[in-house]
Amino acid sequence: MLEVADVFRSHGPAWRATAHLSLGQLKVMSAIEQCRTAALGGHVLRCSGCEHIEVAYNSCRNRHCMKCQASAAHRWLEARQADLLPVEYYHVVFTLPAPISAIAWYNKTVIYGLLFDIAAETLRTIAADPKHLGAQIGATLVLHTWGSALTHHPHVHGIVPGGGLSPDAQRWIACRPGFFLPVRVLSRLFRRRFLEALADAHRRGQLQFFGEYVGLADPAAFALWLAPLRACEWVVYAKRPFAGPAAVLEYLSRYTHRVAISNQRLVAFDERGVTFRWKDYRAKGRTRYKTMTLEAGEFMRRVLLHVLPGGFHRIRHYGLLANPVRRANLAKVRELLDVVPEVPIRPNQTEVAVAPVFVCRHCGAPMIVIEILERTAPIRAPPMRRGET
Repeated sequence: MLEVADVFRSHGPAWRATAHLSLGQLKVMSAIEQCRTAALGGHVLRCSGCEHIEVAYNSCRNRHCMKCQASAAHRWLEARQADLLPVEYYHVVFTLPAPISAIAWYNKTVIYGLLFDIAAETLRTIAADPKHLGAQIGATLVLHTWGSALTHHPHVHGIVPGGGLSPDAQRWIACRPGFFLPVRVLSRLFRRRFLEALADAHRRGQLQFFGEYVGLADPAAFALWLAPLRACEWVVYAKRPFAGPAAVLEYLSRYTHRVAISNQRLVAFDERGVTFRWKDYRAKGRTRYKTMTLEAGEFMRRVLLHVLPGGFHRIRHYGLLANPVRRANLAKVRELLDVVPEVPIRPNQTEVAVAPVFVCRHCGAPMIVIEILERTAPIRAPPMRRGET
């Protein structure tokens, strides 16, 4: 099957020499090129049933790699299953306007962080208003930075339980069936709060501007640039509630660890460039599904647009689901909903079968590691600081 890694291995070395890339982007390029190759080492496996021999190379485990997300998503979902409540769940999306997306690329940590925090603050503020829900809610937000054509399009997907705790935490307040919060109200508050926070970040000198936007470093020019954004509509929308907790997990499995493009979307890689499938959301019906061909360098540039800053968390939990208080809050909600949590099986009650790590593709029997293959690519040491020897 055609892979994104094929493009990077074929054209990456030459393009890397001419492109201006950050250290993070260079690391992602290297990880994609080396993933599941002899460069990272591996092991030789023998089937305990049919004696089939197979060589398996190690994964890079980079969070931007197209081949390493399935197992990471599976582990994450297993941990989240215990958090699901027997209530309706809603899906909301907060999107940044194109002008802010343009400066966000140079200010990822600041603007992506604001996108997370202001979206969560907006949800919690409107939900706490007695005119709407009057409850403390929780939300899980997932950052996506791409459109279907690999353009820079920052937005967060929110998964929100359909209700919350009363202010005194003694009642569960459910939202109306099929309706969470008014989208227009969410949009207006999100716009106001985000622009206020963005202006504050500018006053603090936290934003950088380059190229055609270098003039925005001037406070007066920046204020003038912000003015039209206070009048235009910001895209915030809510989808219909999920069809039960199982649908929530199925959705999360597709969205939490998604990267800008998967190998399954690639159609061809030839002298014309890279051809891939994309969805035009402005069209309707079958006409929205199209193919696009990009020159290899432009394709790699668009893929690398979506490399996140080091240490930046793209999945975050807020309110009732915030990490420090999630367990206690979920226990309280289950008590109010009269839901009995599943009792975990103790190890001394029964033997728990451990699934084999490697399974034969031919007969399904466990495979045994019979040889370790050393990596061929050198492990690069971090750059030395000035004065070190």
